[in-house]
This record gives sequence, structure tokens and C-alpha cells, in this order.
Amino acid sequence: MALVLLSGLLFAPDHAGLAIHPMDQFKIAPLFGGEHMSWFTPTNETLWMGLTVVGIVLLLVIGTRGRAIVPTRTQSVAEMAYGFVYKMVEDVAGKDAVKYFPGIMTLFLFIVFANFLGLIPKSFTPTSHIAVTAVLAMIVFVFVTVLGFVKNGAGFLGLFWVSSAPLALRPILAVIELISYFVRPVSHSIRLAGNVMAGHAVIKVFAGFAGALGLFSFLPILAISAVYALEVLVAFIQAYVFTILTCVYLKDALHPSH
Repeated sequence: MALVLLSGLLFAPDHAGLAIHPMDQFKIAPLFGGEHMSWFTPTNETLWMGLTVVGIVLLLVIGTRGRAIVPTRTQSVAEMAYGFVYKMVEDVAGKDAVKYFPGIMTLFLFIVFANFLGLIPKSFTPTSHIAVTAVLAMIVFVFVTVLGFVKNGAGFLGLFWVSSAPLALRPILAVIELISYFVRPVSHSIRLAGNVMAGHAVIKVFAGFAGALGLFSFLPILAISAVYALEVLVAFIQAYVFTILTCVYLKDALHPSH
């Protein structure tokens, strides 16, 4: 009964006393009005992805062009990000994976900037859409698969053959490993989009209650503050998880044998 009541509050029609629409913030809309959209129509999604790229350029190019011995704050942040991702690639995927560091660094920064820009009021979060995260996950999946065959040839199939298991179980485990491998881009993309979307939706729900409770609105406002602080942490953690899984997949491509 409580779930039915909550559902009615969240998705009530506009003429109702309390109408909260937490999913409206994820709607993709043309930047210059109208309702018709095609593949080349500028939207709020493309705008905030563009701002994400601009933010990365400002940090890594503009912010570090002085390269002072005593770094500025912007240069320090850029160097910390560089060192953090470099060490991650080296520790997880091995030293022979360092040559692929630029792509992984770009992936990490894009997700981090998109997540944090999405926490600005009235902004839009590109990583809340499965269409964006699925493209990122498929890029990783196709790249590591092609790399695995290029580097190892047919030996890459050793990734699916668990040689340490009893011989009778190896064919069954091979099927399980194969299914698990092709599910990677699904879990890789849904994890990021789902966590980002869920946090933003919860904040919108509490904001709706804050506007309706009058004198007691401080209660949902406190909840919003707590959830927002958690979302700041989630914004970084989800970028980290996406990147470290990419490093794990890269390691499998370079060293496929169990």
C-alpha cells in the first residue's frame, strides 16, 4: 500500500496537489526549441558533453601550459589526476599496458567531468543515459577484443578455457566464461548510468517534498544535503569503477591465459 501511495505521489498528474516528476530531468530536448529531433539536432545532451570536453581541455591544456616547478592549483589537480590514472593502469593491467594510458585517461576524465557537471543545479548529466554509457562500454569492449586477437591470435581464446579446472568441467566453464565476456558491456554501462540516475532521482524526490511540506521542509532539505554529499562521492567512485574495469579487461586482452 505504501509503495502504491508513493508511486502516486511521484507520478501524479499536474493538476494534483503534490506532483513530483523525478525523471523529467533526464529528458533530452533540442537546444533551440521545437520537438522534432534528428541525429544532427543540438540537444541538452550534446551541450553538456561539449562542456565536459571544454572542462577537460581547460584542466589539461590551459591549466598546465605554464608547467611551473611550484605548480598552481590547477596544475596540481591535473598532475594528481595523471598520476592516479597512470598508477591504476600500471598496477592493474601491467607495465605493457601503459602505452594505452592516454585512452584510459581520456575515458576517466570524461566520466568524472560529466558526473560532476551534472551535480550543478539546472544542469544535465550525460552519463545518466544508457545511450552514452553504452557507447563508452562498447568502445572498450571492441577495443580489448580486437587487441586480444591482434596480440595473441587464437591464443586469446585461452581466456575462456580454464585450464586449472578438472577436464570434465572445462567445456561448461568455457560456456559460462563466454557468456560472461559478452555481458561485460551491458554491466559496464548499466552500472554507471543506473547509479548516476538513481542519485539524481532521489534528490528530485526530496526536493519535491521540501516544496510541499512548508514548515517542516527542513527535513527533506537535510536529506537532500546528505544525498548530495553522497552523490559527490558516487560521481568519482563510478568513474573509478568504470576505469578500473577497463584496466581489468585490458589485462585480459594482453594476458588471456588463466
